Amino acid sequence: MATPHQNRKPNISKSLRAIPCLFLLAVLTAPAQERPDSHAVSQSPEKTTSAAPILWQDPADITSRDLRFGQGGESHAPQGTVFHFVKEDLSGTNPKIIVADQAGQKWKMKLGAETKPEVAASRLVWAVGYFANENYFLPQLQITGLPAHLHRGQHFISSGGEVRDARLQRMDKSEEKDGNWKWKQDPFTGTRELNGLRTLMALINNWDLKDVNNKIVIEKTAGVPSEIYYVSDLGASFGPSGIVLGLSKSRGNLEAYRSSRFITKLTPQYVNFATPRRAALIELVNPPQFIMRLRLRWIGRHIPRADAKWMAELLQRLSPAQIRDAFRAAGYSPEEVEGFATVLENRIASLNDM
Repeated sequence: MATPHQNRKPNISKSLRAIPCLFLLAVLTAPAQERPDSHAVSQSPEKTTSAAPILWQDPADITSRDLRFGQGGESHAPQGTVFHFVKEDLSGTNPKIIVADQAGQKWKMKLGAETKPEVAASRLVWAVGYFANENYFLPQLQITGLPAHLHRGQHFISSGGEVRDARLQRMDKSEEKDGNWKWKQDPFTGTRELNGLRTLMALINNWDLKDVNNKIVIEKTAGVPSEIYYVSDLGASFGPSGIVLGLSKSRGNLEAYRSSRFITKLTPQYVNFATPRRAALIELVNPPQFIMRLRLRWIGRHIPRADAKWMAELLQRLSPAQIRDAFRAAGYSPEEVEGFATVLENRIASLNDM
């Protein structure tokens, strides 16, 4: 005869339900990669050249900068609206195609939800002295010479090769990527310029701050090389403070941007921002992704108030017309232009009032 103990069956379903909780507990209590101290000097990543690193340049002409055409200006804008297919670019999460315009200039065309926010964000980043890609937005264009089938983005292109809402990034051999830089390991840790960039990313709600989205470009001026540090992918901006279900809702979403938190904590010395926030708990189905997002949170935290206010003072020098030009350049409707600009201006004011 079996004993009561032998008749007792394990509650398997209850055990399985406990696994996500145990995993979350382990993630939250495990030693994470904490941010370096704001005033410590970090070890620089190994360089491929002896060039001087540059993150920011004083935008002495900030009040006259053209945010309609951005860093490249009108002279570098795409020629015409008919482009020839060159090849696909399978990097990243958004579909991209390399095309050539009527003048033979090559462009990296991005399709999908990031096209508009990336153009607007690149204008603002460049306006205050950081380096940005030459991005342009075209509401409609045509691609000739397309293959019968694309690996990605086929649904964005009609049978006649017509495309709507495309971001075009100018490709220049003199600005070829020389590697990536890391937020936690760079020559600028503890500087006003890096802390200002962290503030700017929170201001525009750019939550996708993976190191792979940063690039180093070698440029030469009068034969002297410099390492130029970019945040080269700004497409996850102007939406919520973190990724949400439905990627199209995570970028360029006015209602999400307007309703999201900005400053979460203010002390006499430091300020914490909501962006980037951790991933939603549902992301636990992808543990590496969840942990990666969790470890990005420090970028928007513990920023010296003086450095955050320095960034706000730079942005405050932009006129209302300049700010609105950044969103007009991205193809937003007049109502959206006014909505995004108003949220941004209110955030700048709140930083200046700290």
